[in-house]
Amino acid sequence: MGDHPPVPELPDVTVYVECLTARCAGQPLEAVRVTGPSLLRSVDPPLSAAAGRRVLGVRRLGKRIVFALEGELFLVFHLMIAGRFRWRARGARPSRKAGLAALDFPTGTLLLTESSTQKRATLHVVRGEASLAEHDPGGLEVLDATREAFSERLLAENRTLKRALTDPHILSGIGNAYSDEILHRARLSPVLWTSRLDLVQLDRLYDATRETLDTWIARLRAQTGEGFPEKVTAFRPEMAVHGRYGKPCPDCGAPVQRIVYAANETNYCAPCQTEGKLLADRALSQLLKKDWPRTLEELEARKRTPDAGPRPPGS
Repeated sequence: MGDHPPVPELPDVTVYVECLTARCAGQPLEAVRVTGPSLLRSVDPPLSAAAGRRVLGVRRLGKRIVFALEGELFLVFHLMIAGRFRWRARGARPSRKAGLAALDFPTGTLLLTESSTQKRATLHVVRGEASLAEHDPGGLEVLDATREAFSERLLAENRTLKRALTDPHILSGIGNAYSDEILHRARLSPVLWTSRLDLVQLDRLYDATRETLDTWIARLRAQTGEGFPEKVTAFRPEMAVHGRYGKPCPDCGAPVQRIVYAANETNYCAPCQTEGKLLADRALSQLLKKDWPRTLEELEARKRTPDAGPRPPGS
């Protein structure tokens, strides 16, 4: 939800990788200074083995960012929820409160910060492509995939569309935010089961997934320009539904709805995606039982009628 930092997803990670490639590729990694005790999650090879090695490239592995160094050594970063990279002048020091690490290059220093009190970001040092592959969840890269490959992967297991899109073993790099945007563009319900998709819907979902990711990569590139991504967030005013609960859908004007579960929130437009039906939040369903409104019209009627029974919170 809005008070929880979002995990950087494929468009954000792609722009990170491009900006890091421009600054670090071909440069020696002079030193790695780790100040967050929970960051480093591997012991062999040691982190000290990375010092002095030239960066051959930077790549994306799902939602992970990988520095490929000489000697088939790889630094695998997972930013998790609140981890963020900051590019600063050479020799910059990590802050005491949020700093986790600093990577020193001749061109500048890359700081890794984490704003949350729960330090979840990770760094693994691995040697060899085979060891690197163990960190790949195996999700399909949609921007490189054919319609047939996309359909085959999506239909391999019967999941709700929301779950299928965000499962890193099914599709690569898509999380809570962009799955909402994809499903809105595709005009599909987040709780529709993959087994119930027809060919037309599958085609729509394939196109919407690629168009949404391509659009946001281009948009983030334009916003970043020659700079470095400083405000990596999934709550952006240009988004159609994600993080926009109660605000008007840009296509039909109806208020955006939500399903809340744990620390996550799924946003959708009822007229555009669910034929006007409201999707019952599990916790609210237990509270309201038969009083849960089934359509947007019924919800609006309850807002106008004081004695119409219990109202969903926020209505």
